[in-house]
Amino acid sequence: MSRKRQAGISIVIPVYNEGGNIRAALAEIKAKVRTPHDILIVYDFEEDDTLPVVRDMAARGEVTGLALVRNKYGRGVLNAIKTGFESAEREAVLVVMADLSDDLAVVDLMYEKLKAGYGVVCGSRYMKGGRQIGGPFLKKALSRTAGLTLHLLAGIPTRDATNSFKMYSKEVLDNMEIESSGGFELGMELVIKAHFNGYGVTEVPSTWRDRVEGESRFMLMKWLPRYLHWYFVAFRNAAFPKRPGKE
Repeated sequence: MSRKRQAGISIVIPVYNEGGNIRAALAEIKAKVRTPHDILIVYDFEEDDTLPVVRDMAARGEVTGLALVRNKYGRGVLNAIKTGFESAEREAVLVVMADLSDDLAVVDLMYEKLKAGYGVVCGSRYMKGGRQIGGPFLKKALSRTAGLTLHLLAGIPTRDATNSFKMYSKEVLDNMEIESSGGFELGMELVIKAHFNGYGVTEVPSTWRDRVEGESRFMLMKWLPRYLHWYFVAFRNAAFPKRPGKE
């Protein structure tokens, strides 16, 4: 029997020297997310320039429900997100970047979808109403092509499988083994696994904006082979379906 969890959203924010962005990011969450939530800021090292800003905001009462969580698996965004997943205590878990790229105006709608019974709710740049503003051309082209072909040919119920901006049922996370070893391909892995293990997957239109402050940690050429691995896993599972079951 599934453990009953606290209603609302645990928002997981992996950070790496996001001192220039985090104040605005937390203010935007406060302004746009009405669903009860807490915020887990996951960091790699004590010298991270995000930490003094967060502590100052907490001391001033500018933000509540906030926790700083040390990455326990070793440096890197993948390990930070995994740490956040394990630390989350609410029934929904949302991954948000600190660089203001994600569309926080749709978070409440994502939660409504999850409460309606979906296991994963994807923010989608490539469905009607979604947009992508800025970012490298090659990255955009590959992401759009992967998302649309996975949707049309492999039956994945989102046009944007590669986007990290996803909300997960905590039950889904507790029943999935994470195999990713690189970085942001984790979001693609989880949506593919959720779909082929019988969990409902859906999407809502969202707008992605390229960061204006700080340096991106996305390494296309390094992570591309890992994205391709999960891309081909999806097509293999679509061609040779297994009986649905929870991992």
